[in-house]
Amino acid sequence: MDELPLQTLVRFLPGVGPVRAESLERLGIETVEDLLWQLPRDLVDLTEVRRVGELEPEVVQTVRGEVVELDDRRISGGRRMSSVTIDSGDGFLKATWFNQGWVLGRVHHGSAVLFSGKPKRRAGRWEMTHPRLQVIDTDDLDANGGLLPKYALTDGVTMEAMRRITREVVDRFVGQVDDPLPASWLDRFELVGLRAALSGVHCPESIESYRASRRRLIFDDLLEFLLGLALRRRAWRARGSALQLPVSAKVDSRIRRRFPFELTAGQEAAIEEITGDMVEGHAMHRLLQADVGAGKTAVALYAMLVAIAAGHQAVLMAPTELLAQQHWQTIEDLLSGSRVERLLLTGQLGAARRRDALRGIAAGEIGLIVGTHAVIQQDVEFASLGLAVIDEQHKFGVMQRSQFARDDASQTPHVLVMTATPIPRSLCLTQFGDLDVTTIDDLPPGRQPVVTSVVRDKTNRDKAWQFVREQVLGGRQAFVVCPRIDAGEETGEGMGVEQTWQRLRENELSGVAVGLVHGRLDADDKARAMQEFRDGATRVLVATTVVEVGVDVPNATVMVVYQAERFGLSQLHQLRGRIGRGSYQGYCFLLAGRQDESAATRLDVLDEHTDGFSVAEADFLLRGPGDVLGVRQHGELPLRVADLIVDRDLLEETRTIAFDLVQSGEIDGECAERLRDRVFERFGELMELPRTG
Repeated sequence: MDELPLQTLVRFLPGVGPVRAESLERLGIETVEDLLWQLPRDLVDLTEVRRVGELEPEVVQTVRGEVVELDDRRISGGRRMSSVTIDSGDGFLKATWFNQGWVLGRVHHGSAVLFSGKPKRRAGRWEMTHPRLQVIDTDDLDANGGLLPKYALTDGVTMEAMRRITREVVDRFVGQVDDPLPASWLDRFELVGLRAALSGVHCPESIESYRASRRRLIFDDLLEFLLGLALRRRAWRARGSALQLPVSAKVDSRIRRRFPFELTAGQEAAIEEITGDMVEGHAMHRLLQADVGAGKTAVALYAMLVAIAAGHQAVLMAPTELLAQQHWQTIEDLLSGSRVERLLLTGQLGAARRRDALRGIAAGEIGLIVGTHAVIQQDVEFASLGLAVIDEQHKFGVMQRSQFARDDASQTPHVLVMTATPIPRSLCLTQFGDLDVTTIDDLPPGRQPVVTSVVRDKTNRDKAWQFVREQVLGGRQAFVVCPRIDAGEETGEGMGVEQTWQRLRENELSGVAVGLVHGRLDADDKARAMQEFRDGATRVLVATTVVEVGVDVPNATVMVVYQAERFGLSQLHQLRGRIGRGSYQGYCFLLAGRQDESAATRLDVLDEHTDGFSVAEADFLLRGPGDVLGVRQHGELPLRVADLIVDRDLLEETRTIAFDLVQSGEIDGECAERLRDRVFERFGELMELPRTG
């Protein structure tokens, strides 16, 4: 049994058994290999921990103890003072923080903690101000010292058991781990060997060796993922020739005459990059990101008209009927009187009209198609698709970009992915890492940032509604956004969109025409409600987040968002981008329902930042990558151990290495065979990677 393979089920390990194995499975651990890659999420340093009786004043020290007292109070100047007192077995130590109430959310009576800081003696007792707080396992209160890995746990698995099982697995199996990197690369990239790295994180001998070991394991995780993206990009570019779509001076002039405005410098630069790709012999694969209102649709339409002018077809795919309708209306307005044959293709089209539409698309009679995912159904055949534009890509599956490129097609269409949700750099390098990136970071002339206010108390809430009423009676329009359709007893006032609509008509906005739109209305009712708001028949529109993107009403100047803490920051920035789109100043009121510190910190970001790129980065740092785009997608970021926030610097480094290895062809060499196998094993199916080499 000494040479069990790495795929051995953990249930067969000594001291595990079927019951504990079920608990480990909840952590994603089924095999020995899974356990080796279950990295510690922290390290408890007990090498120089002191008791209270051993403390020296004004010297940084670490004290271990059990929480015996918690206190939280308001003091002069409106400040908040939070304190935690611990018993180290031979005395007490009180730690105090100012305006950091989150501390009390991390501990409770009986918690085992470490305080690191400079102690002072006051009124006969030891105190620390703003020490580093680390919550440890209760078993560690009596540990003899050393560096102890701290793992994620679940019911049925204690920290002591997790450490023991992992140590035994390292001792017994780490010698069977194959290192996928050639030995020469270890020196080249300043890395420790894989076996040493696995030993070094689970059984660390020093802080330095732990950090070097962790770096190697995260390096592998990121490198393998980014190599997958680089290989996917190479495969895309090698799929076959693409249509060359040049822009003549005559075509450029004809297109520009369609826009009743001057393009911004950002739009001009974006058009130059996109049309530069479209004239090449390989297919464009580019992300166009822009802040709300920066005019990405105009840039996309320019590119689509270039394809059509060259005698080919262009399609724009949006994630919802509402957004597809909005794009269609915008394009219809800009192409009024144009000879371009165009069509809106959605799931709402009747059978007879759909048959006619499909025949026209297949015959090449229709040059410009706007639609939902209906445009990539199997029965949709393009005569000569030159450009596919995919809007709000993150609301589709990650693989749908490639579905316009049929395997039997002789040429690959150019693909432009758009988003009005500015994407943090870390996500650009991962979720969209196989795309070239174009960014429009300026706004049209005259467009003013929306004035945003976080409203936390009833007095200011009443003032906000009075302001809304004045704006509406003065000729403007307003949105009111609720986070959900139905109210719930646990959620409090204003949560249900229909209840809110009814209450506003009877109270704050009595006498005002108030409309209602949400996702459960049928398509005709939604379209009617939106059209009445656009036409000004209704002055206020109460809605869910169906208005987040694609709703353009220049006369709307005010937005009120209920329970704003329930939304992501980027989503709130998207919502406030619906107002102030004309010549009038926009005002957004964020009504905070929950009064905790974390919610306040998040919402204040929108007070401080008016551009979406700053908001997106702040949202990313506060909430992490999982939901930063407003939609969780299983498998979107299949990283094993890397953290895109903590490991941002290493992400940049490994991306450069991965793309260099693919571009130089070094990844195809014999020495990289094991690394290639790892990449295809992990990401081959997800990324549709072709097997080569």
